[in-house]
Amino acid sequence: MKFSVIKRFSMIVIGTVVLMSATTGDGAITKNGKQVIVNTTTIATNIKGYNGPTPLKIYISNNKIEKIEALPNDETPKYFFKVKKEMLDKWNGMTVNKAVNAKIDGVTGATISSDCVSSTVKAGLEYYKKNKK
Repeated sequence: MKFSVIKRFSMIVIGTVVLMSATTGDGAITKNGKQVIVNTTTIATNIKGYNGPTPLKIYISNNKIEKIEALPNDETPKYFFKVKKEMLDKWNGMTVNKAVNAKIDGVTGATISSDCVSSTVKAGLEYYKKNKK
């Protein structure tokens, strides 16, 4: 009985250490194997679109952007749909350094949301550069 309790406790401690080592202190960066995922929810709160922040998940492997995914936000759905459709994949395949400096064209009719997404991507990538392990 004692061995079983000690074994379970050890497994919990080891699991906690592994999870903590895979994230930054604020949880904005997580790892999935060699892939790094930057969640801008907590790091780009000061960047506002038409109706508030536009949080994103930025997927990075081998220092290149694989994809960018929009998270729930309060932007006008029909306009933000255009931003997702026309902008988010333009960073795919870029190195992090190139993407930070990239000038991505915004979406006509959704200028404020487009500018917010561009700024949020840049903030997420700058955060990644400072906090990657």
